[in-house]
Amino acid sequence: MRIQEKQWNSLNNKEMSGVSFHRFMELEGHANHMEIAEELGISLGEVRMLKKKVNRT
Repeated sequence: MRIQEKQWNSLNNKEMSGVSFHRFMELEGHANHMEIAEELGISLGEVRMLKKKVNRT
């Protein structure tokens, strides 16, 4: 499987620049972790981290 440019940058920079949190909130309701990761171009670990942060607020 080829790694996308956004995913490559997020793995190397250890940050989630360019992630639309509004889009994440829309996807969270009806998509699983893998679908969210593919849509936003981030890793599964970052999806889990975002979900934890959203649940805390």
